[in-house]
Amino acid sequence: MALDHAPRPRRTARRFHVMSAAVVTGILVTGLLAAPASAHAEHGAGTRHFTGPAIGTVARTAGDARFEPGPCPQTPEPIEALAQARCGTLTVPENRARPGGRQITLGVAVVPAATANPKPDPIVWLAGGPGDDAVGEAKMAVDGGLNRDRDVILMSQRGTYSADPVLTCRNIDEFNARAVGLVHGAPSTERLHVEATRTCRDQLVGRGADLSAYNDTESAADYADLRVALGIDRWNVFGISYGTHLALIYMRQHPQGIRSVGIDGILPPSTAGSALTWSSARQGFDGLFKACAEDPACNRRYPNLPATFERLVRELEARPVTTTVTVPGHPEPVKVVLDGGALVNWMTSATHVAEGVPRSLDELAHGKPQRIAEQWAGGKLSPQAFGRVAHGLAYGVFCSEWVPYESRAEAIRGGREAFPSFPRSVLAQAPQLTFLRPDCAVWNVPAAPPSIRDVTRSDIPTLALSGGFDSQTGAASGPYVARTLSRATVVTVPYEPHVVFATSRCAQEITVSFFDNPDAPKTGCLAGLKPPRFEIGPSSS
Repeated sequence: MALDHAPRPRRTARRFHVMSAAVVTGILVTGLLAAPASAHAEHGAGTRHFTGPAIGTVARTAGDARFEPGPCPQTPEPIEALAQARCGTLTVPENRARPGGRQITLGVAVVPAATANPKPDPIVWLAGGPGDDAVGEAKMAVDGGLNRDRDVILMSQRGTYSADPVLTCRNIDEFNARAVGLVHGAPSTERLHVEATRTCRDQLVGRGADLSAYNDTESAADYADLRVALGIDRWNVFGISYGTHLALIYMRQHPQGIRSVGIDGILPPSTAGSALTWSSARQGFDGLFKACAEDPACNRRYPNLPATFERLVRELEARPVTTTVTVPGHPEPVKVVLDGGALVNWMTSATHVAEGVPRSLDELAHGKPQRIAEQWAGGKLSPQAFGRVAHGLAYGVFCSEWVPYESRAEAIRGGREAFPSFPRSVLAQAPQLTFLRPDCAVWNVPAAPPSIRDVTRSDIPTLALSGGFDSQTGAASGPYVARTLSRATVVTVPYEPHVVFATSRCAQEITVSFFDNPDAPKTGCLAGLKPPRFEIGPSSS
């Protein structure tokens, strides 16, 4: 899900040589260019020529929505994949329940297929978060081969940085950076955390935002309008992390025109919440620990890793460790406090660099917290951690669709079932969702209708992808959603973290083959996958 938006460390080169060149840096985004079924493409001198209008070249309307061609959305860094894109904006009502109300605009980029004769049904990419901007994920889509023979369409979800209005709040990002030097779950930290949330809300409301309109129902309608406004008869959907949550609601509320759906890093709307994040953490941690136990060198050097981790959580929660580290781009030393909650949250992201986790935990157990502290602080203080996330959209989803339908007792029970040895103070704050209930009390948006929590029942062909090391949206969610998707293919890619499309060449091949043949994707590459080569550090004894 990409509830944890902090950039994640780069994988080591020896593992990455069989993976995508993409680096997992939080939640992901992408783009594409498609032509309607009536258009015919001819190739000549490196230029695509169309006998009919190409997507993104003419203004079109769809009900109250309107697409206007225009410049490509600005991204924090230049993205080469957008160089040939056709772009524009989709204008939609901010709140469809209030006719005649404010209009908002969403950035659109259509990345052309690599082939001269693209297939008529493009792929639309749904970003993670909530709050990540799809246009910024164009490189991931292209690096993974999604535009091999189909255009890829990327639209910024409402509130994200290439939309208007922008519902980012830098003050929250700045607080998250400062919080690495605070006790993670302390009441004093909670007060500061909630105050940052309140300040963000006040700023956005002061600019005229209707915070109740930033949710999955409105976003799903945005995508339904986009398809019609671009003149596309049928398209395919690919969602990652939180984008799977939106995809499952979109295909339930607006199934028209959807040929197939790929979901990677699955977050079911019917179970989303704190208990699910605890369950997912357990699944991802266990996958990594099992791989170490089955590796003779790792098991010999780091035996009983699960017990070591859980002991460290208890000990740090009772007696937090304070250290200072050097973070790239910050000349001054950074103070880091590691308590039990901080360790759990670090571990949730650290499955992206699984090779080093056993060594990092062992060093911490022997009084050397620097490796973990550097990663924990480095993600929060990275330039990519500031101004990228639309907190207005994130809280709109969390506070209208999740918190109203999960009690505090249910959340803690989910944590206790997953990690019975953890102290209650750790279980009180689910991984990636720290202080969510008091935040939502401040955010103060109405609950979504109970139907938002319905399971998605559909016969649209669906690829349900998960990673064996995914500690953010556990692999068990694949079989769960497939129970009510009659044409689902469930694939778990072993040894991979959250969002396997970003890290696994095999997952990319499976995904591209799925869109070619949604009822029979090619999964043969799974048989050749090998576990990571764990780092073996010098003995601490």
